Amino acid sequence: MTTRSVLQEAREVQLASTLIQLGARLQFLESEVSLSRERLVRLYKEIKGVSPPKGLLPFSADWYMTWLANIHASLFYNIYNHYIVENGGVDKLDALMKAYQLYLEQIQLQGEAPVLDFTRAYTLVRFFASKMLQLTACSRCTGKFVTHAYENRSGYVCVLCRPPSRAGKPSRSKRLTDLVDSAPAEGQDAVAPATPASKLH
Repeated sequence: MTTRSVLQEAREVQLASTLIQLGARLQFLESEVSLSRERLVRLYKEIKGVSPPKGLLPFSADWYMTWLANIHASLFYNIYNHYIVENGGVDKLDALMKAYQLYLEQIQLQGEAPVLDFTRAYTLVRFFASKMLQLTACSRCTGKFVTHAYENRSGYVCVLCRPPSRAGKPSRSKRLTDLVDSAPAEGQDAVAPATPASKLH
């Protein structure tokens, strides 16, 4: 094995390890990493201590429209979109991993639990790429939130400006407001607070 191939394999192992730690499923690893399935399974077991789950969950675009999921999906995609827009030549996989890491950091700072796992985050990006979803500006706070594509969004009001009654007590809503107002710690703000009203930008 040449020095170059040894270094390439080391990079692939590191990439696979990072993706596994973020929660990537085996099917995703096989499509993004040039290691054999057997090697990936062994690596997964070594890192997670269990065998990889079988199959990708059949997520629907409608899942991202529920109140809490929409807040988290909007936070994540604004961070992801920041990397793509602000860094034109950035690798899509690198942007996905960095955006998901920053998403986890932001919600952990607010004492919240992650709603988007890595597979849901990846699926969200795919839905945007296939034009099934889009970011729509709220008519009240002007923040950008995940919505279905090609729908009439005139006068759209986001889930933070009009939370459902099941959203819970005011203290929890305040924590979620803080969550979407939090900015990534790296580079320019991907999610920026503009006024006291919670918003995504």
